[in-house]
Amino acid sequence: MRSQKKKKKRRLRKWVKVTGTILLLMLIGGGVYGYSVYKSLYHAVEAMQQPLELKHSEKRKEPVSVKAKDPFSVLMLGVDEREGDRGRSDTMILLTVNPNNKSVKMLSIPRDTLTEIIGKEKKDKINHAYAFGGIPMAMRTVENFLDIPIDYYIEVNMEGFTDMVDAVGGVKVQNDLDFTEDGFHFAKGKLTLDGKEALSYTRMRHEDPRGDFGRQSRQRQIIEGVVKKGASISSLTKFSDIFTVLGENVKTNLTFDQIVSIQKGYKHIGSSIQQMELEEQGKIIDGIYYGLVSPEEKQRVQNELKNQLELKNSES
Repeated sequence: MRSQKKKKKRRLRKWVKVTGTILLLMLIGGGVYGYSVYKSLYHAVEAMQQPLELKHSEKRKEPVSVKAKDPFSVLMLGVDEREGDRGRSDTMILLTVNPNNKSVKMLSIPRDTLTEIIGKEKKDKINHAYAFGGIPMAMRTVENFLDIPIDYYIEVNMEGFTDMVDAVGGVKVQNDLDFTEDGFHFAKGKLTLDGKEALSYTRMRHEDPRGDFGRQSRQRQIIEGVVKKGASISSLTKFSDIFTVLGENVKTNLTFDQIVSIQKGYKHIGSSIQQMELEEQGKIIDGIYYGLVSPEEKQRVQNELKNQLELKNSES
């Protein structure tokens, strides 16, 4: 049993997580299967629930209301768990959702980004914040870096990613780089991937001339593929599989009532997922690689996110 647990933890590396999993729930048409789907979702969310001590971001005077269809943000964390510690957030993706302009903006935050770690009084790679202080420190660090409130979080492990792709019957991607990873060959063109193939597809970084940015692009392809495939599912058995995967592999501070409100009030926004990129310059400092973001680039990204969240100066 212990060897199985160790093997499972070794597999929990490099995300391409189901950041789309909760978004998937948001996009599912609520009344197709009525009570059966509602009940399955309720039990899944019960298993996922991990509330935070702080009820809402300190960058907001009042918490957002999804019932009132406010724009909101979600920090997606793909965690590389390790024996004896909580691990690092191998992947961070920020979703900002605005029902008024009917769009979702998705920003991948490179894991090597150098920034102040809030609560540690030091600068380090942004993905180390989770290792130092878990979800709360990761959220506060990203809030400080981007100067916006983080309203919700979703933490997913690698098991959730592979199982979710399989639960929706695989995903289709448009591959622009011929490469091999983990024994799988990925030719250029349209591909249909199962869970294990999707994991390898998103894992590759060193053969890509774009480095981590290429990896992030493949991650977003998989996320969008899961969302689109899941939103079109018409089988109750598939819904049950998806909810089971969520309950076993996802943690979030979103409540059941909030997810239901999002499902009802935001379900038409999924067709417009806009990808954002954060440009960095790599630099070796004391023998360690970091990604440096210029003040101008940081300001550009902050402004775009604030506009998406319709933030007033007093709130940001």
